[in-house]
Amino acid sequence: MNKIFSIAAVLIVSLLFSCGNKYKLELNTPKKISIDQPLNITVKEKNNNPIDSIQYFINGKVISNNESIDISDYKLGKQSVSATAFYQDEQRTLNNTIYFLAKNPPTIYNYEIINEYPHDKNAFTQGFEFYNGFFYESTGNYGKSSLRKVDIKSGEILQKIDIDKQYFAEGLTIFNNKIYQLTWKKNKGFVYDLETFKLEKTFNYYQSKEGWGLTHDNEKMIKSDGTERMWFLNSETLKEEGFIEAYTNKRKAELLNELEYVNGKIYANVWQKNAILIINPLTGAMEGVVDLKGLQSKAGQTGDDNVLNGIAYDKENDRLFVTGKKWSKVFEIKLVKK
Repeated sequence: MNKIFSIAAVLIVSLLFSCGNKYKLELNTPKKISIDQPLNITVKEKNNNPIDSIQYFINGKVISNNESIDISDYKLGKQSVSATAFYQDEQRTLNNTIYFLAKNPPTIYNYEIINEYPHDKNAFTQGFEFYNGFFYESTGNYGKSSLRKVDIKSGEILQKIDIDKQYFAEGLTIFNNKIYQLTWKKNKGFVYDLETFKLEKTFNYYQSKEGWGLTHDNEKMIKSDGTERMWFLNSETLKEEGFIEAYTNKRKAELLNELEYVNGKIYANVWQKNAILIINPLTGAMEGVVDLKGLQSKAGQTGDDNVLNGIAYDKENDRLFVTGKKWSKVFEIKLVKK
């Protein structure tokens, strides 16, 4: 009797399972799409079985219409698309990943050298800032990291503190009379008094991968972590409150490093490249690429390690400065469309 009962139970379970398996659902989206194009999302049932209803989502938010969706106001980069199908008192959720791309290719720029200034050729530049007529610089490497105030014309180091050898110093920015400095892999940043360089407090970053570049837009800090992402940090709590991802009309821009905020755009170095990317802080669209080939050799350096990695902007006089790791010079440049 037990044997008969067991066989019957197996048959019932198999029958129920096979009924559910009659539905073969597939969520259809493009893999990549430009934000100037309408997005269409559909769910297909391969066996033509009826579906009662479908609810669609983008990044967890319900969308009322799954066809010809206007995505022009979305940030670029990786998006999560899902659909929940309801049928025969059952429901199933399907997930896809889609990448939103910029509408236009970036504008290409060359440069003109306006002025040249001396720079410490032993400085492994990780962060670079112009403030009130001086350069402020963060240098890296374990046991050699520092924070500096530098005279522009002479290159003389006017003020300096060494960072504890356990830290590899990275990007810096100045905001509200404080200096903010990142470290590479310790998930820790420092806040100093602008005048005395006295350490006032530390802060941690949790969501962003590492500490690379740092700037601000007069409201929030903007931080790179070595990926395509740039994180927005609350200027008081210094906690990550969101991010953008840098994309062209074809692909993502990875290895974003030292940052500077210039006239409403983010200027970003790329690790091991002698170039600057110009990025829209609202969408992540890469709107420009500045080709700075030639400056590295003029600064007495070669190779992938000692490349461009310093951007500073004098807003009052509209001057753009660039330097690099162990470069002997700082260049004031003017961008010229190619």
